[in-house]
Amino acid sequence: MRILLVEGNACLADAIVRRLRGDGHALDWQDDGCSAARVLRYQRFDLIVLDIGLPRMSGLDVLSGLRERGDTTPVLVTTARNCMEERVRALDVGADDFLAKPFDLREFDARCRVLLRRSRGRASEVVRIGGLDFDNAARRVTLDGTIIDLPNREFRLLEILIGRVGRVVSREEIGNGLFGFDDDAGPNAIELYVGRLRRRIASARLRIVTVRGVGYRVDA
Repeated sequence: MRILLVEGNACLADAIVRRLRGDGHALDWQDDGCSAARVLRYQRFDLIVLDIGLPRMSGLDVLSGLRERGDTTPVLVTTARNCMEERVRALDVGADDFLAKPFDLREFDARCRVLLRRSRGRASEVVRIGGLDFDNAARRVTLDGTIIDLPNREFRLLEILIGRVGRVVSREEIGNGLFGFDDDAGPNAIELYVGRLRRRIASARLRIVTVRGVGYRVDA
């Protein structure tokens, strides 16, 4: 999934970036509110992690502008000030969840998963299709009870595709979900990952169909 982290504390940002990229997410980091607001005007994300106390422009102003434009991207607000007034204000402006610093990265991961799951209309972290069990929380894929070892990008590619079973997912949407601004992705990167994923789940009762000129579709 494509995530935007807006965090002014470089040490905390580095820990979050390593954590989320290690899980296979495409992650972009901005360290001030003005830069984040500018990026959000032309790039869509699956989730935004937004600090309130940012230089140049507050996180609440960034969030307010986002919602005024009708952007419904899930937003997890973080702040070093754990007070009820700030929580209420953030939620009123349009935050989907609130996390006070310092926080445990395991709780952070769980809250991110919940927001991503809600945005896709899923009630559970486990998706079952064609003999395949995809467990996002445990980061595990099993086929007829046997664990399949998927590298991070292939795991996230499978997540994108099975989240839209029977529907075409465009190459642009896949690229946005797999690669951040800093990733060096060649012109054939998506085809490469799709090919690898097909081989790894070849015995599953589902197909990854190429829709020429558009993208890919999973059929059960």
